[in-house]
Amino acid sequence: MSCDFRLWIADCRLLIFVVALSLAAAASAKNIDLSTVPSRDTVQLTIYNSEDITLVRETRKISFKEGVNPLQFSWANTLIDPTSVELRFVTDPDQLEVLDTTFPHDKPQMLYWNVQSELDGEATVEITYFTSGISWTADYVCVANAAETHMKLDNFVRVYNNSGEEYEDAQVRLVVGKINLVEKIAQLARIPMQQVAQLEKAKQDEFRYRALRGAMAPADMPMPTAEAAPSADAKEIIKEGLSEYFIYTIEGTETINNGWSKRMISLTAEEVPFNIQYRYREPEYGQQLVRLYLLKNDEESELGTTPMPDGVWRVFLDNGEQGLSFLVAQHLKYVPIGDKIELNLGVDPDVIFELVKEKVWRDNIWMQIHGANVFRRVDDGKVKIEVNSGVAGWTEHTIFNQRIRNYTAKDIEVEARRSFDGHVFFRSSLDAKNHDYRTVEYTKSVKTGVSVDLLYEIAYRLGHDAKQNNVTIEKAEVER
Repeated sequence: MSCDFRLWIADCRLLIFVVALSLAAAASAKNIDLSTVPSRDTVQLTIYNSEDITLVRETRKISFKEGVNPLQFSWANTLIDPTSVELRFVTDPDQLEVLDTTFPHDKPQMLYWNVQSELDGEATVEITYFTSGISWTADYVCVANAAETHMKLDNFVRVYNNSGEEYEDAQVRLVVGKINLVEKIAQLARIPMQQVAQLEKAKQDEFRYRALRGAMAPADMPMPTAEAAPSADAKEIIKEGLSEYFIYTIEGTETINNGWSKRMISLTAEEVPFNIQYRYREPEYGQQLVRLYLLKNDEESELGTTPMPDGVWRVFLDNGEQGLSFLVAQHLKYVPIGDKIELNLGVDPDVIFELVKEKVWRDNIWMQIHGANVFRRVDDGKVKIEVNSGVAGWTEHTIFNQRIRNYTAKDIEVEARRSFDGHVFFRSSLDAKNHDYRTVEYTKSVKTGVSVDLLYEIAYRLGHDAKQNNVTIEKAEVER
């Protein structure tokens, strides 16, 4: 006599059931209920946007009987990759062993594990797999105070679930940065390049997933227990550094429903200091003076010690009348630790900027003579000497004036960069320096209600006189 025991675990479209087979028929046998219907204990999602891959780790408590226990796993109508599904025994691993894995041909979205058990009781198992369709984005809301010295900064992350699966009470981890799979996949690195293309796609995916699994779960971070209650306060995001990238772990658990998105707070900083600077950089901003908020991603600025992911920064100004004025929405790329954050607010109508060309002339002209002299008599009896010659080298001078009028209520700082090609001399009374070999940089404070003229001369050595390609700065008074 034999008995069939079936345990259904219904959770959305994931289905696991346990069948205990082959009980000895020698004695008088009874149908024994293995356990009550278990629920999913923990779920962890590690979302890696760059590859549209999410690593899912879930644990369940399952009752086993001695002997062979078949387990069934189904992923109908989801984006789960069946080649990535793995089963691991969290408790009693020395008494449990996966004998084989079978993919039935007539049920393409299902697999069976045969588990050999020496245990007669309950054990915790972990099922991991990769799925697609889950992504996340970051956005930032900045509110500057009326004096424009500090800002309140809120960083949010929004998780989108289009995977076909519901994830209830899931711990969410977000990967920031880029994982270099070529370096991570040690197995592929050992295979000669000419053989890589010959590998079956399934085998390549297996190598890829093994490497990615290790990269995305580098440490045994504690998974939330079913008994742990979510925090009533704003959630904290724990940041874990992993050389090339960071993993942000959102405090507590979240339910991520299929077809929905959820916005969660990542960081709140009440008083982030920043500076205001006006810049002229033609390659970046065109021929105009733009206004920027400059802050820094460091602990002193209350922004932590981790990179800040790509996202849209929305900046508002407290207008002092119990309202906010919208300044700009700007998408910024990944900001490393210690890097500056530059928010371009555009042209300030209260600061007038003009670039005026004041004067142009040439000197130091060198002539080069070729061939012999030629004499030719003309009708008026005079002799004219014609010579085969040309201009070999000269210096071209231009005086520029950057005129700035400050109509704001406070002093401003202006930074200007000008780039020049060729053998160039930059002459001015400004405190200029070389930003690079062909770019000059200088700063100037402009008081409120004042107009200033920033004069400088550019001297190009041309033709035979041009010996190098760089800018030499010379301190000199420039006259119109």
